[in-house]
Amino acid sequence: MSATPRSRYDWTRDDLADLLSDQPRYRVDQVWQGLYDHGTEPEDWSNVPKALRASVAEHLPPALRPAAESVSDDGETVKWLWTLADGHQVETVLMHYPDRTTVCVSSQAGCAMACGFCATGQAGFDRHLTTGEIVEQVVAARRRSAEAGKRLSNVVFMGMGEPFANYDRTWEAVHRIHDDLGLGARHLTLSTVGVVPGIRRLTEAALPVNLAVSVHLANALERDVLVPINKRYPLAVLAEACAAYVDATHRRLSFEWALIDGVNDTDRHARELADYARPLRAHVNLIPLNPTPGYAVRGTPPARVRAFAELLGDLGINATVRRTRGTDIDAACGQLRATHGEPGPTPVADPARR
Repeated sequence: MSATPRSRYDWTRDDLADLLSDQPRYRVDQVWQGLYDHGTEPEDWSNVPKALRASVAEHLPPALRPAAESVSDDGETVKWLWTLADGHQVETVLMHYPDRTTVCVSSQAGCAMACGFCATGQAGFDRHLTTGEIVEQVVAARRRSAEAGKRLSNVVFMGMGEPFANYDRTWEAVHRIHDDLGLGARHLTLSTVGVVPGIRRLTEAALPVNLAVSVHLANALERDVLVPINKRYPLAVLAEACAAYVDATHRRLSFEWALIDGVNDTDRHARELADYARPLRAHVNLIPLNPTPGYAVRGTPPARVRAFAELLGDLGINATVRRTRGTDIDAACGQLRATHGEPGPTPVADPARR
């Protein structure tokens, strides 16, 4: 066997067949099953000859090297910090709930969207993740879930990075997760801060995955400041793309709204959000802002969160306040920044909660 080393989940089945061209065809199936059906290491494949296991391990190295692990809620929430082959780092969060288990995966090392309240955006952009680097996060989470006697049920692309800025690799990862790991499309959610070309491509995609748009402000001038991509894809253009998505797919659209004290949590902001969401029949997920080192403003207090949600309801908008959990690891929405230090009091939101 001879090939340029790549991480093991970057290989397609055809690539693997070429790599194992000197082996019986069924060996390809055995290796593929070891990777995708079982998510185990080559050394664990007892049905594969030892020499072949060693060769596969050499040519198909893992993409993720554990750098740190943080656990809270008696093991129900786990955050991993991974080091990639080139030294860049990303984070993944696994959350167990009574009725589901969700993993929040990263699609980029860093992020170029520069949303001021987001720790990943504050840190800047390093590079896109490969398909294999994305898929391996899910495999690791599925393996840990199985060890806990639970089944991984949901994957949300709400970790580090903007999935639609890395669309091709992200979508290939979605197909691997769906086709080879066996998670249903309706249990997969892609989140975007408003990259309109990605929404348009998703509108025409075959798999019926979920779309969540991080809106945060429905006032164009204010959103320009908080979410800079709004200058490139303004709210009106974003609404057109979302409307086309809803009309073509008949799927429910979700809006994410990080509630920031005094910034986007007034009655005016609720009315603006309602006016924006109503024509799109969008469901709104409210997320009290989680603290980050580079953004001094605090999240909206609980009483105001409730009042904001109630006003949205009065205005005809379905809204859910995200469940938060965990106070001892930096794993909440907007906090992933690929660092590992002393943990702070940071609630963990469940991205799959609807």
